[in-house]
Parts: sequence; C-alpha cells; structure tokens
Amino acid sequence: MPQSADNVLDHFELFRGPEYQQMLANKKKMFENPRDPAEVERVREWAKTPEYKELNFAREALTVNPAKACQPLGAVFVAVGFEGTIPFVHGSQGCVAYYRSHLSRHFKEPSSCVSSSMTEDAAVFGGLNNMIDGLANTYSMYKPKMIAVSTTCMAEVIGDDLNAFIKTSKEKGSVPAEFDVPFAHTPAFVGSHVTGYDNALKGILEHFWDGKAGTAPKLERQPNESINFIGGFDGYTVGNTREVKRIFNLFGVDHTILVDNSEVFDTPTDGEFRMYDGGTTLEEAANAVHAKGTISMQEYCTEKTLPMIANHGQQVVALNHPVGVGGTDRFLMEISRLTGKEIPEELARERGRLVDAIADSNAHIHGKKFAIYGDPDLCLGLAGFLLELGAEPTHVLATNGNQKWADKVQALFDTSPFGANCKAYPGKDLWHMRSLLFTEPVDFLIGNTYGKYLERDTGTPLIRIGFPVFDRHHHHRRPVWGYQGGMNVLITILDKIFDEIDRNTNVPSKTDYSFDIIR
Repeated sequence: MPQSADNVLDHFELFRGPEYQQMLANKKKMFENPRDPAEVERVREWAKTPEYKELNFAREALTVNPAKACQPLGAVFVAVGFEGTIPFVHGSQGCVAYYRSHLSRHFKEPSSCVSSSMTEDAAVFGGLNNMIDGLANTYSMYKPKMIAVSTTCMAEVIGDDLNAFIKTSKEKGSVPAEFDVPFAHTPAFVGSHVTGYDNALKGILEHFWDGKAGTAPKLERQPNESINFIGGFDGYTVGNTREVKRIFNLFGVDHTILVDNSEVFDTPTDGEFRMYDGGTTLEEAANAVHAKGTISMQEYCTEKTLPMIANHGQQVVALNHPVGVGGTDRFLMEISRLTGKEIPEELARERGRLVDAIADSNAHIHGKKFAIYGDPDLCLGLAGFLLELGAEPTHVLATNGNQKWADKVQALFDTSPFGANCKAYPGKDLWHMRSLLFTEPVDFLIGNTYGKYLERDTGTPLIRIGFPVFDRHHHHRRPVWGYQGGMNVLITILDKIFDEIDRNTNVPSKTDYSFDIIR
C-alpha cells in the first residue's frame, strides 16, 4: 500500500491509488451483487422523470432520508441549557452515542450525556435496576446540580414509568430525596427532535413550578415585569442566544433565557475542561413562573410548553424562527408591547442597514428560485425572508411538518406575488425533494449538510443553513436572528450566488465574458 510514515497521504488521495482502486473493484464484484452498468444507468435516468416522481410521492410505508432527528436528541439539547445539568437518557448506550456525536459534530464541542445502559435483559425485565444504578453513578461521578431524564425507543416500548422509577431510585438512595430529577417521556419512534425539545422543556418547568413531583409546594405566581425567552431547537444557539441577549439588554428589559446552552457549546480552550458551562440557573428556571410573558422563537418547538405557561397566567408569544426584516420587526414589536418600552434607536439603525443591503443586492436575488428543507419554523422563517428579497421559495419541505404547518406556509405565500408558484410539502423526506429538484428544478437549495448528496445528484447548489452542518465549521457562532442575523443570511446566500456565477463563467475565451471583478 502507498501509505507510509514518510509520506502520509490524506484519504481522498490515498483511495485513488491503483491498489485501493483494485481492492474496491474486487469488493464490488464479489460481494455487492452488481448489476449491468447499462441497466443501472437506465434506472437512474428513469428515477429523474415525472413518472417516477408520481410513484415516489405515492409511497406510504417507507421513509428515505428524513429531514429530522428523533425526540431524545431534542431532550438532550434542552438539558444542557440548564446550569450544572447532565442529560440522563433511559435506554441503550448506542442511542446516547448518536445524540452526543450529532451535537459534537455540529458544534465542534464535547457533548456530555449519560445512559442507563439498557441491554437485552432490561428489555425483558424492565429497566428499573438500570435507573437505580445509573442515577447513583451519575450523581456520584459527575457531581451535577440537576439530572434531566428522557427515554429512548426501548424504554418506551416496554412501558417503563419514569416518575415511578425516579421515586424508587430516590428511596433506594441513588440521589437525595430533594435532588432535582425532572423527566420527560420522549419516544423516538414518533415526533422528532423538536417534539423532544418541547416535552423536555415542559417537564423541567413543570418540575420547578408545580411542586417538584410532589416533594415541594407548588409555586405561587407573583407577577413581575420580566420576560422569558425560549429559543427552541436551534443549530445557531451560540450566535443567536448572544444576539438575543444583546437585544434585550438594549431594551433594558429584565429577562430569562430558558435553555441557555450558548456557553456549553462554545467553551474556551484555556486548560480547563468544563463539563458544565453557563446555562439557565435552577433558581432562574423556578422564578420564571413569575414573568409577565414568554416569547418562543419557534412555535413548533413549544406546542405543549407554551399552553402550559399560559395556564400559569402569563402572556405567550409564538414566532417562527424570524429571519430578516419582517420577522425581526415582529419580534421587537412584541418585546415593546409586552414591556411598554420603545424600540431602541440602535436597533432601528440596524434595520435600516439591512434594508440598504437588500436594496444593494436585490438585482442578483430577484426572481431566483429556491428549495428549502428543515424544521417547520426554520422553513417558515427562511421562506419569509426569501419573499422579502424578491426570490421564490418554490419548494418548502419539512419532514416533521404537518398539514396545519403547510397551511401556514401557504398563507405566507399568499402575502406576496413571489409566492404564487410555491408549495409546501409536509411529512415528506429528502428523496421526495430529489424528485422535485429533477422535475421542477430551482436555482438553489437551502438546508443542512445532508443536502450535499442532493447537490451532487441533481446539480442544485446547496446553501448550508440549518442543523446539522457537519462539513463546514463555525456557522453556529454567527446569529441568523435579528437584523444582524438577517445580514449574515443575506451574505451567505449572495456568496453562493456569486460563486455559481463565477463557476459558470470561468472558461477562458469561451464563457469568461461574464467572469467579472465587480458584481
């Protein structure tokens, strides 16, 4: 083999060597049940046709590459947003490894999470002993201030009762009776990561507000003028949360960020390992019951949590991942309405700069067609911004979106002439998106890293916005909310447009008549 200590080749060079090429060819011939290349090509071309699209959209019993993750991932995301809290997933170690790796690969940070390590015997006899031992080990080894428990498929299929298991574990001495162990049932075989986020946050707030599972008196709400903020499951939580804090501080508003994981997903390298860093304090979580109102940046991440908060006497506001001018306008106006404070002049000037930037670049975006996929709120926010830019969000797809969501997207389309030929696709996956890109092509695709396979297959340039983004670094450090965030999204879109113009005009003396220095 060509690899040696004196000449270390990267993998994308190494596997192009003749030895590896021959090895891979032998593997394909002997073990992969190959078909005639001409037949493979014929089927590949047929799978690009309207006929195949019709069959593709008719399937019911199969999902191919869904644009979502499972509930416990959202629960883990919530848990690390509270001070000194470690997520405890009642299920197998393999599941927890997936949640940790997914978050670590996106945020480029260690992601702490423990498991009750259920195996075959627990699947038959129940996981109570795993819970008793697991909570004891977690409490003694990692010294958390709170352990937030969620479940995986295995625990849900056999019907393990978290409330009863946690009480029994406390009786057995796994953790002190007064120690905070909120929980949420998060079956991974229904819903998605946004559902898990919702269930976990609701469980934590109910724990603190409603008597800590019967071990303390319920809190009596004493209304004050503070505002709670819930970001939802957000791949840009580092940049977005800091931007939101800046906005609240400019208003001079007393506020609580519920699920503040901006620090734990952006710890410094200074010689100290921080298993826990930052986060909403447990005192803040409890006192949040007294707030005047709660703003959720993502409606579909808080479908259960917001009604629960409203039932405790607060005003609630649900937004849809506001990106750009109109979305940020509504966010700021809701803060102003709830608090009675004027929108700061600094934010008004930032708005003017974003409007100016849009005007400067409108000619390059106007009329461009986009396909979007991702979480329901993200799709709504991006579609709204594209309409502001004079672009057409032609295909908007959310695997974890429902018909109610699709109706809301259609209502958004109806507000603009640029939405006339656009359509929402609830419950569809990225294989559906593939058919759309072949039969109703667009200029650009917006979504997470998994869209790079669609980009390669269909030739549609991918703009990476969403979660997860594995193959690009540090996008999560920049906000996409607020006027500053809208500017970041605008620049990201424009950079891709200009890159594509250059790519298509760079052949000397043939296409370079538009290979311009000035755009």
